Amino acid sequence: MPHLDDISGWVSEKLPALLAEHKVPGAAVAVYANGEVFDFASGVLSHATGVEATADSVFQIGSITKTWTATLVMQLADEGLLDLDATVVTYLPDFDLADSEAARTMTVRQLLCHKAGFEGDIFTDTGNNDDCVRKYVETLRTDPQLFPPGEMFSYNNAGYCVLGRIIEVLRGKPWDQALRDHLFAPLGLTHAATDANSAILFRAAVGHLPNPDADGLPVPAPMWSLVKSNGPAGAMLAMRPRDLVAFARMHLSGGRAEDGTKVLSESSVTAMREQQVTLPPLGLMGTHWGLGWELFDWPGGLVFGHDGGTVGQSAFLRIVPGRDVAIALLTNGGNPIAVYFEIFRHLLKELADIDLPATPVPPETPSRFDATKYVGTYANSMGKTEISQDVDGRVWMTDTPLGELAELIGEVEKTELVHLENDTLIPATPKYGIYLPQVFIGDDGSGRSLYIHSGRATRRAG
Repeated sequence: MPHLDDISGWVSEKLPALLAEHKVPGAAVAVYANGEVFDFASGVLSHATGVEATADSVFQIGSITKTWTATLVMQLADEGLLDLDATVVTYLPDFDLADSEAARTMTVRQLLCHKAGFEGDIFTDTGNNDDCVRKYVETLRTDPQLFPPGEMFSYNNAGYCVLGRIIEVLRGKPWDQALRDHLFAPLGLTHAATDANSAILFRAAVGHLPNPDADGLPVPAPMWSLVKSNGPAGAMLAMRPRDLVAFARMHLSGGRAEDGTKVLSESSVTAMREQQVTLPPLGLMGTHWGLGWELFDWPGGLVFGHDGGTVGQSAFLRIVPGRDVAIALLTNGGNPIAVYFEIFRHLLKELADIDLPATPVPPETPSRFDATKYVGTYANSMGKTEISQDVDGRVWMTDTPLGELAELIGEVEKTELVHLENDTLIPATPKYGIYLPQVFIGDDGSGRSLYIHSGRATRRAG
Protein backbone atom coordinates (compact mmCIF):
# COMPACT_ATOMS: atom_id res chain seq x y z
CA MET A 1 0.00 0.00 0.00
CA PRO A 2 1.35 3.48 -0.87
CA HIS A 3 2.32 5.71 2.04
CA LEU A 4 0.03 8.65 2.70
CA ASP A 5 2.90 10.97 1.78
CA ASP A 6 2.65 9.66 -1.78
CA ILE A 7 -1.12 10.07 -1.75
CA SER A 8 -0.88 13.59 -0.34
CA GLY A 9 1.44 14.67 -3.14
CA TRP A 10 -0.95 13.36 -5.80
CA VAL A 11 -4.03 14.98 -4.20
CA SER A 12 -2.27 18.31 -3.63
CA GLU A 13 -1.30 18.47 -7.28
CA LYS A 14 -4.46 17.02 -8.80
CA LEU A 15 -7.26 18.68 -6.83
CA PRO A 16 -6.63 22.35 -7.81
CA ALA A 17 -6.49 21.40 -11.49
CA LEU A 18 -9.70 19.40 -11.26
CA LEU A 19 -11.53 22.27 -9.56
CA ALA A 20 -10.49 24.66 -12.30
CA GLU A 21 -11.43 22.23 -15.07
CA HIS A 22 -14.87 21.48 -13.66
CA LYS A 23 -15.68 24.95 -12.29
CA VAL A 24 -15.93 23.78 -8.69
CA PRO A 25 -15.34 26.85 -6.45
CA GLY A 26 -13.80 24.91 -3.56
CA ALA A 27 -13.30 21.43 -2.15
CA ALA A 28 -11.70 19.61 0.75
CA VAL A 29 -10.50 16.00 0.93
CA ALA A 30 -9.61 13.72 3.83
CA VAL A 31 -8.05 10.28 3.48
CA TYR A 32 -7.82 7.80 6.36
CA ALA A 33 -5.62 4.74 5.95
CA ASN A 34 -4.22 2.39 8.59
CA GLY A 35 -4.49 4.83 11.48
CA GLU A 36 -3.23 7.91 9.64
CA VAL A 37 -5.13 10.86 8.18
CA PHE A 38 -4.20 13.26 5.38
CA ASP A 39 -6.37 16.26 4.51
CA PHE A 40 -6.15 19.01 1.93
CA ALA A 41 -8.31 21.82 0.52
CA SER A 42 -8.24 24.06 -2.52
CA GLY A 43 -10.27 26.87 -4.05
CA VAL A 44 -12.61 29.30 -2.32
CA LEU A 45 -15.55 28.98 0.04
CA SER A 46 -17.56 31.60 -1.86
CA HIS A 47 -17.11 33.46 -5.11
CA ALA A 48 -18.73 36.44 -3.37
CA THR A 49 -16.08 36.74 -0.67
CA GLY A 50 -13.06 34.97 -2.13
CA VAL A 51 -12.29 33.38 1.24
CA GLU A 52 -9.83 30.54 0.75
CA ALA A 53 -10.90 26.97 1.50
CA THR A 54 -8.73 25.24 4.10
CA ALA A 55 -8.66 21.71 5.47
CA ASP A 56 -10.45 23.05 8.57
CA SER A 57 -13.29 24.63 6.56
CA VAL A 58 -16.74 23.14 7.14
CA PHE A 59 -18.85 22.00 4.18
CA GLN A 60 -22.35 20.58 4.35
CA ILE A 61 -22.38 16.79 4.11
CA GLY A 62 -26.02 16.58 2.99
CA SER A 63 -27.53 13.12 3.09
CA ILE A 64 -24.39 11.55 4.54
CA THR A 65 -26.14 12.85 7.68
CA LYS A 66 -28.50 9.88 7.35
CA THR A 67 -25.68 7.56 8.38
CA TRP A 68 -25.24 9.64 11.54
CA THR A 69 -28.99 9.49 12.26
CA ALA A 70 -28.89 5.72 11.66
CA THR A 71 -25.97 5.42 14.09
CA LEU A 72 -27.97 7.28 16.74
CA VAL A 73 -30.81 4.79 16.19
CA MET A 74 -28.44 1.84 16.54
CA GLN A 75 -27.10 3.27 19.81
CA LEU A 76 -30.67 3.19 21.12
CA ALA A 77 -30.92 -0.45 20.01
CA ASP A 78 -27.65 -1.21 21.82
CA GLU A 79 -29.12 0.23 25.00
CA GLY A 80 -32.29 -1.84 24.72
CA LEU A 81 -34.43 1.26 24.20
CA LEU A 82 -35.48 0.39 20.66
CA ASP A 83 -36.25 -2.70 18.58
CA LEU A 84 -35.51 -2.29 14.87
CA ASP A 85 -38.39 -4.56 13.93
CA ALA A 86 -40.92 -2.81 16.12
CA THR A 87 -43.45 -0.58 14.39
CA VAL A 88 -42.88 3.14 14.22
CA VAL A 89 -46.07 3.73 16.23
CA THR A 90 -44.53 1.78 19.11
CA TYR A 91 -42.42 4.90 19.73
CA LEU A 92 -44.58 7.53 18.01
CA PRO A 93 -48.18 6.54 18.83
CA ASP A 94 -49.63 9.51 16.94
CA PHE A 95 -47.63 8.89 13.76
CA ASP A 96 -49.91 8.82 10.72
CA LEU A 97 -49.86 9.07 6.93
CA ALA A 98 -52.54 9.32 4.26
CA ASP A 99 -52.57 5.51 4.39
CA SER A 100 -53.12 4.93 8.10
CA GLU A 101 -52.79 1.16 7.80
CA ALA A 102 -49.33 1.55 6.28
CA ALA A 103 -48.37 4.00 9.03
CA ARG A 104 -49.44 1.48 11.70
CA THR A 105 -47.49 -1.41 10.21
CA MET A 106 -44.19 0.05 8.97
CA THR A 107 -41.12 -0.65 11.06
CA VAL A 108 -38.02 1.23 12.14
CA ARG A 109 -35.92 -1.10 9.97
CA GLN A 110 -37.96 -0.18 6.89
CA LEU A 111 -37.29 3.50 7.52
CA LEU A 112 -33.55 2.84 7.89
CA CYS A 113 -33.24 1.04 4.54
CA HIS A 114 -35.71 3.19 2.56
CA LYS A 115 -38.45 0.56 2.23
CA ALA A 116 -41.21 2.46 4.06
CA GLY A 117 -42.95 3.32 0.79
CA PHE A 118 -44.37 6.79 1.43
CA GLU A 119 -43.43 9.88 -0.55
CA GLY A 120 -40.13 11.11 0.82
CA ASP A 121 -39.21 14.43 -0.75
CA ILE A 122 -41.16 16.66 1.60
CA PHE A 123 -39.31 19.80 2.72
CA THR A 124 -41.91 21.62 4.81
CA ASP A 125 -40.45 24.47 6.87
CA THR A 126 -41.69 24.18 10.46
CA GLY A 127 -39.42 26.82 11.97
CA ASN A 128 -36.04 26.87 13.66
CA ASN A 129 -37.02 25.98 17.20
CA ASP A 130 -36.38 22.71 19.02
CA ASP A 131 -39.87 21.46 18.11
CA CYS A 132 -39.38 21.72 14.33
CA VAL A 133 -38.87 17.96 13.75
CA ARG A 134 -41.95 17.11 15.84
CA LYS A 135 -44.04 19.62 13.89
CA TYR A 136 -42.67 18.31 10.60
CA VAL A 137 -43.61 14.70 11.36
CA GLU A 138 -47.13 15.88 12.20
CA THR A 139 -47.44 17.35 8.68
CA LEU A 140 -46.92 13.90 7.14
CA ARG A 141 -50.52 12.91 7.98
CA THR A 142 -51.50 13.70 4.38
CA ASP A 143 -48.38 12.22 2.76
CA PRO A 144 -49.36 9.57 0.17
CA GLN A 145 -48.20 5.95 0.19
CA LEU A 146 -46.48 4.86 -3.04
CA PHE A 147 -46.35 1.14 -2.25
CA PRO A 148 -46.86 -1.17 0.76
CA PRO A 149 -44.12 -0.97 3.41
CA GLY A 150 -41.30 -3.41 2.69
CA GLU A 151 -42.10 -3.95 -1.00
CA MET A 152 -39.05 -2.24 -2.53
CA PHE A 153 -36.46 0.52 -2.23
CA SER A 154 -37.31 4.18 -2.72
CA TYR A 155 -35.02 6.82 -1.26
CA ASN A 156 -36.91 8.64 1.49
CA ASN A 157 -35.80 11.87 3.14
CA ALA A 158 -38.99 12.18 5.17
CA GLY A 159 -38.45 8.72 6.63
CA TYR A 160 -35.20 9.88 8.20
CA CYS A 161 -36.98 12.84 9.76
CA VAL A 162 -39.33 10.31 11.36
CA LEU A 163 -36.27 8.47 12.68
CA GLY A 164 -35.00 11.79 14.01
CA ARG A 165 -38.24 12.22 15.91
CA ILE A 166 -37.96 8.71 17.39
CA ILE A 167 -34.48 9.67 18.63
CA GLU A 168 -35.88 12.83 20.19
CA VAL A 169 -38.64 10.97 22.03
CA LEU A 170 -36.36 8.22 23.36
CA ARG A 171 -33.52 10.60 24.28
CA GLY A 172 -35.71 13.37 25.64
CA LYS A 173 -33.80 16.03 23.70
CA PRO A 174 -33.78 17.59 20.20
CA TRP A 175 -32.16 15.58 17.41
CA ASP A 176 -29.28 17.99 16.96
CA GLN A 177 -28.51 17.94 20.69
CA ALA A 178 -28.56 14.14 20.65
CA LEU A 179 -26.11 14.29 17.73
CA ARG A 180 -23.75 16.54 19.67
CA ASP A 181 -24.01 14.54 22.91
CA HIS A 182 -23.85 11.01 21.51
CA LEU A 183 -21.58 11.37 18.46
CA PHE A 184 -19.72 14.68 18.36
CA ALA A 185 -18.58 14.41 21.98
CA PRO A 186 -17.42 10.76 22.13
CA LEU A 187 -15.73 11.08 18.72
CA GLY A 188 -13.91 14.23 19.86
CA LEU A 189 -15.05 16.29 16.89
CA THR A 190 -13.91 19.91 16.86
CA HIS A 191 -15.11 21.26 13.51
CA ALA A 192 -18.73 20.16 13.12
CA ALA A 193 -21.91 22.24 13.06
CA THR A 194 -25.58 21.35 13.17
CA ASP A 195 -26.91 24.66 11.77
CA ALA A 196 -25.91 28.05 10.38
CA ASN A 197 -25.55 29.54 13.87
CA SER A 198 -22.79 27.08 14.74
CA ALA A 199 -21.30 26.85 11.23
CA ILE A 200 -20.53 30.56 11.23
CA LEU A 201 -18.05 29.95 14.05
CA PHE A 202 -15.84 28.23 11.44
CA ARG A 203 -14.73 28.96 7.89
CA ALA A 204 -18.00 27.82 6.29
CA ALA A 205 -18.47 26.95 2.64
CA VAL A 206 -21.37 28.44 0.68
CA GLY A 207 -23.10 26.43 -2.02
CA HIS A 208 -23.02 27.60 -5.63
CA LEU A 209 -25.61 27.14 -8.38
CA PRO A 210 -25.27 27.11 -12.18
CA ASN A 211 -24.74 30.49 -13.82
CA PRO A 212 -26.53 31.19 -17.12
CA ASP A 213 -23.94 33.82 -18.05
CA ALA A 214 -21.31 33.12 -20.67
CA ASP A 215 -18.40 32.53 -18.29
CA GLY A 216 -20.26 29.62 -16.72
CA LEU A 217 -18.77 30.10 -13.27
CA PRO A 218 -21.32 29.07 -10.64
CA VAL A 219 -22.78 31.77 -8.42
CA PRO A 220 -23.38 31.70 -4.64
CA ALA A 221 -26.74 30.19 -3.72
CA PRO A 222 -29.38 32.57 -2.30
CA MET A 223 -29.58 30.53 0.93
CA TRP A 224 -27.11 28.58 3.04
CA SER A 225 -29.16 25.46 3.66
CA LEU A 226 -32.42 23.63 3.39
CA VAL A 227 -34.91 23.80 6.26
CA LYS A 228 -34.06 22.75 9.82
CA SER A 229 -37.04 20.36 10.01
CA ASN A 230 -35.12 18.11 7.62
CA GLY A 231 -31.99 18.11 9.75
CA PRO A 232 -32.03 14.34 10.47
CA ALA A 233 -32.16 13.68 6.70
CA GLY A 234 -29.28 16.02 5.85
CA ALA A 235 -30.49 19.61 5.57
CA MET A 236 -27.77 21.38 7.56
CA LEU A 237 -25.03 19.22 9.10
CA ALA A 238 -21.60 20.61 8.18
CA MET A 239 -18.07 19.61 9.12
CA ARG A 240 -14.50 19.42 7.88
CA PRO A 241 -13.59 16.19 6.06
CA ARG A 242 -11.18 15.13 8.83
CA ASP A 243 -14.11 14.97 11.26
CA LEU A 244 -16.17 13.04 8.74
CA VAL A 245 -13.48 10.38 8.39
CA ALA A 246 -13.26 10.20 12.21
CA PHE A 247 -16.87 8.99 12.08
CA ALA A 248 -15.93 6.54 9.31
CA ARG A 249 -12.95 5.34 11.31
CA MET A 250 -15.24 4.51 14.22
CA HIS A 251 -17.29 2.32 11.87
CA LEU A 252 -14.09 0.61 10.74
CA SER A 253 -12.92 0.07 14.33
CA GLY A 254 -15.78 -1.97 15.73
CA GLY A 255 -17.63 1.09 17.02
CA ARG A 256 -14.75 2.65 18.98
CA ALA A 257 -13.45 6.20 18.66
CA GLU A 258 -9.75 6.88 18.12
CA ASP A 259 -9.17 7.14 21.90
CA GLY A 260 -10.92 3.81 22.52
CA THR A 261 -14.27 5.26 23.62
CA LYS A 262 -17.07 2.85 22.79
CA VAL A 263 -19.55 4.69 20.58
CA LEU A 264 -21.46 1.76 19.07
CA SER A 265 -21.46 -2.00 19.60
CA GLU A 266 -19.51 -4.14 17.15
CA SER A 267 -22.69 -6.07 16.34
CA SER A 268 -24.50 -2.86 15.39
CA VAL A 269 -21.55 -1.72 13.26
CA THR A 270 -21.76 -5.02 11.39
CA ALA A 271 -25.55 -4.93 11.11
CA MET A 272 -25.53 -1.48 9.54
CA ARG A 273 -23.63 -2.72 6.50
CA GLU A 274 -25.56 -5.95 5.97
CA GLN A 275 -27.67 -6.00 2.82
CA GLN A 276 -31.31 -5.16 3.50
CA VAL A 277 -32.55 -4.44 -0.03
CA THR A 278 -31.28 -4.76 -3.61
CA LEU A 279 -31.46 -1.63 -5.75
CA PRO A 280 -32.52 -1.42 -9.38
CA PRO A 281 -29.59 -0.83 -11.80
CA LEU A 282 -29.30 2.91 -11.19
CA GLY A 283 -25.76 3.58 -12.34
CA LEU A 284 -24.19 6.02 -9.86
CA MET A 285 -25.96 4.61 -6.80
CA GLY A 286 -24.99 1.50 -4.87
CA THR A 287 -26.02 -2.07 -5.54
CA HIS A 288 -27.71 -2.56 -2.15
CA TRP A 289 -28.70 -0.66 0.98
CA GLY A 290 -28.00 -1.52 4.58
CA LEU A 291 -29.20 0.17 7.77
CA GLY A 292 -28.28 3.70 6.79
CA TRP A 293 -25.29 2.79 4.62
CA GLU A 294 -25.30 2.63 0.85
CA LEU A 295 -23.51 -0.56 -0.22
CA PHE A 296 -21.35 -0.94 -3.34
CA ASP A 297 -20.48 -4.46 -4.52
CA TRP A 298 -17.52 -3.43 -6.66
CA PRO A 299 -14.64 -5.26 -8.37
CA GLY A 300 -12.12 -5.86 -5.61
CA GLY A 301 -14.57 -5.98 -2.69
CA LEU A 302 -17.41 -4.41 -0.76
CA VAL A 303 -17.40 -0.66 -0.19
CA PHE A 304 -19.91 1.23 1.90
CA GLY A 305 -20.63 4.93 2.18
CA HIS A 306 -23.10 7.63 1.19
CA ASP A 307 -23.38 10.75 -0.93
CA GLY A 308 -24.98 14.07 -0.05
CA GLY A 309 -26.33 17.08 -1.86
CA THR A 310 -27.82 20.29 -0.48
CA VAL A 311 -28.18 23.80 -1.92
CA GLY A 312 -25.14 23.82 -4.19
CA GLN A 313 -22.98 21.59 -2.01
CA SER A 314 -22.10 17.95 -2.69
CA ALA A 315 -20.34 15.38 -0.51
CA PHE A 316 -18.97 11.88 -1.07
CA LEU A 317 -17.85 9.25 1.47
CA ARG A 318 -16.48 5.79 0.69
CA ILE A 319 -15.25 3.29 3.28
CA VAL A 320 -13.48 -0.02 2.62
CA PRO A 321 -13.82 -2.60 5.40
CA GLY A 322 -10.91 -4.99 5.74
CA ARG A 323 -8.56 -2.44 4.18
CA ASP A 324 -8.94 0.23 6.90
CA VAL A 325 -9.51 2.97 4.34
CA ALA A 326 -11.97 5.88 4.23
CA ILE A 327 -12.10 8.79 1.79
CA ALA A 328 -14.21 11.95 2.05
CA LEU A 329 -14.65 14.67 -0.57
CA LEU A 330 -16.67 17.83 0.18
CA THR A 331 -17.46 20.40 -2.54
CA ASN A 332 -19.50 23.59 -3.06
CA GLY A 333 -20.68 23.75 -6.66
CA GLY A 334 -19.78 23.29 -10.31
CA ASN A 335 -19.47 19.69 -11.54
CA PRO A 336 -18.47 17.75 -8.42
CA ILE A 337 -19.32 14.36 -9.97
CA ALA A 338 -16.38 14.63 -12.36
CA VAL A 339 -14.05 15.51 -9.47
CA TYR A 340 -15.42 12.56 -7.48
CA PHE A 341 -14.64 10.10 -10.26
CA GLU A 342 -11.07 11.32 -10.74
CA ILE A 343 -10.21 11.42 -7.03
CA PHE A 344 -11.90 8.22 -5.92
CA ARG A 345 -10.92 6.12 -8.91
CA HIS A 346 -7.25 6.79 -8.16
CA LEU A 347 -7.35 6.62 -4.37
CA LEU A 348 -9.50 3.51 -4.10
CA LYS A 349 -7.22 1.66 -6.49
CA GLU A 350 -4.01 2.83 -4.83
CA LEU A 351 -5.11 2.33 -1.23
CA ALA A 352 -7.51 -0.60 -1.39
CA ASP A 353 -7.13 -2.24 -4.81
CA ILE A 354 -10.76 -1.39 -5.55
CA ASP A 355 -11.75 -0.64 -9.14
CA LEU A 356 -14.38 2.06 -9.47
CA PRO A 357 -16.75 0.54 -12.04
CA ALA A 358 -17.75 2.40 -15.18
CA THR A 359 -21.22 3.95 -15.18
CA PRO A 360 -23.76 2.94 -17.86
CA VAL A 361 -23.64 4.64 -21.25
CA PRO A 362 -26.15 4.57 -24.12
CA PRO A 363 -25.55 2.24 -27.07
CA GLU A 364 -23.58 3.74 -29.95
CA THR A 365 -26.44 3.14 -32.37
CA PRO A 366 -29.73 3.16 -30.44
CA SER A 367 -32.57 1.24 -32.01
CA ARG A 368 -36.15 2.43 -32.19
CA PHE A 369 -38.56 0.67 -29.83
CA ASP A 370 -42.20 0.82 -28.80
CA ALA A 371 -42.41 2.91 -25.62
CA THR A 372 -46.16 2.53 -25.10
CA LYS A 373 -45.54 0.69 -21.84
CA TYR A 374 -43.61 3.66 -20.44
CA VAL A 375 -45.46 6.65 -21.93
CA GLY A 376 -47.41 8.76 -19.47
CA THR A 377 -47.05 11.09 -16.49
CA TYR A 378 -45.35 10.21 -13.21
CA ALA A 379 -45.57 12.75 -10.39
CA ASN A 380 -45.04 13.59 -6.75
CA SER A 381 -45.10 16.81 -4.74
CA MET A 382 -41.64 17.85 -5.94
CA GLY A 383 -41.94 17.25 -9.66
CA LYS A 384 -43.67 15.83 -12.69
CA THR A 385 -42.02 13.55 -15.26
CA GLU A 386 -43.72 13.06 -18.62
CA ILE A 387 -42.60 10.28 -20.97
CA SER A 388 -43.65 10.71 -24.60
CA GLN A 389 -42.84 9.19 -27.99
CA ASP A 390 -42.88 11.34 -31.13
CA VAL A 391 -43.88 10.43 -34.68
CA ASP A 392 -40.27 9.52 -35.49
CA GLY A 393 -40.21 6.99 -32.65
CA ARG A 394 -37.91 9.04 -30.40
CA VAL A 395 -38.67 8.91 -26.68
CA TRP A 396 -38.55 12.03 -24.50
CA MET A 397 -38.53 12.68 -20.78
CA THR A 398 -39.77 16.10 -19.67
CA ASP A 399 -39.08 16.98 -16.04
CA THR A 400 -41.03 19.85 -14.46
CA PRO A 401 -40.07 20.83 -10.89
CA LEU A 402 -42.92 21.61 -8.50
CA GLY A 403 -43.21 23.16 -5.03
CA GLU A 404 -40.02 24.18 -3.23
CA LEU A 405 -37.89 22.63 -5.98
CA ALA A 406 -39.52 24.86 -8.60
CA GLU A 407 -38.63 27.94 -6.54
CA LEU A 408 -35.00 26.83 -6.36
CA ILE A 409 -34.51 25.41 -9.88
CA GLY A 410 -37.50 26.56 -11.89
CA GLU A 411 -36.35 25.04 -15.18
CA VAL A 412 -38.15 22.43 -17.26
CA GLU A 413 -35.72 19.85 -18.69
CA LYS A 414 -36.41 17.78 -21.79
CA THR A 415 -34.13 14.80 -22.42
CA GLU A 416 -34.15 12.12 -25.09
CA LEU A 417 -34.15 8.55 -23.74
CA VAL A 418 -32.91 5.45 -25.54
CA HIS A 419 -33.26 1.78 -24.66
CA LEU A 420 -30.47 0.32 -22.48
CA GLU A 421 -31.72 -3.10 -21.36
CA ASN A 422 -34.94 -4.76 -20.19
CA ASP A 423 -37.17 -1.99 -18.82
CA THR A 424 -34.33 0.49 -18.37
CA LEU A 425 -33.98 3.59 -20.53
CA ILE A 426 -31.01 5.95 -20.46
CA PRO A 427 -30.47 9.57 -21.56
CA ALA A 428 -28.91 10.01 -24.99
CA THR A 429 -26.82 12.90 -23.66
CA PRO A 430 -25.00 13.15 -20.32
CA LYS A 431 -25.58 15.53 -17.45
CA TYR A 432 -22.44 16.45 -15.49
CA GLY A 433 -20.68 13.83 -17.58
CA ILE A 434 -22.86 10.88 -16.57
CA TYR A 435 -25.95 9.11 -17.87
CA LEU A 436 -28.53 8.35 -15.18
CA PRO A 437 -30.71 5.31 -16.01
CA GLN A 438 -34.49 5.46 -15.66
CA VAL A 439 -35.91 2.10 -14.60
CA PHE A 440 -39.59 1.34 -15.19
CA ILE A 441 -41.15 -0.97 -12.63
CA GLY A 442 -44.48 -2.63 -11.94
CA ASP A 443 -47.78 -2.81 -13.81
CA ASP A 444 -50.66 -0.37 -13.44
CA GLY A 445 -53.16 -3.10 -14.36
CA SER A 446 -53.26 -2.27 -18.06
CA GLY A 447 -49.79 -3.40 -19.04
CA ARG A 448 -48.16 -0.02 -18.46
CA SER A 449 -45.37 0.56 -15.95
CA LEU A 450 -46.51 1.77 -12.54
CA TYR A 451 -43.31 3.57 -11.46
CA ILE A 452 -40.35 5.34 -12.94
CA HIS A 453 -37.36 4.75 -10.67
CA SER A 454 -34.18 6.83 -10.57
CA GLY A 455 -33.39 6.23 -6.92
CA ARG A 456 -36.84 7.32 -5.92
CA ALA A 457 -39.91 5.51 -7.16
CA THR A 458 -42.31 8.03 -8.72
CA ARG A 459 -45.79 6.66 -9.29
CA ARG A 460 -47.74 6.91 -12.52
CA ALA A 461 -50.28 9.74 -12.42
CA GLY A 462 -51.66 9.43 -15.90
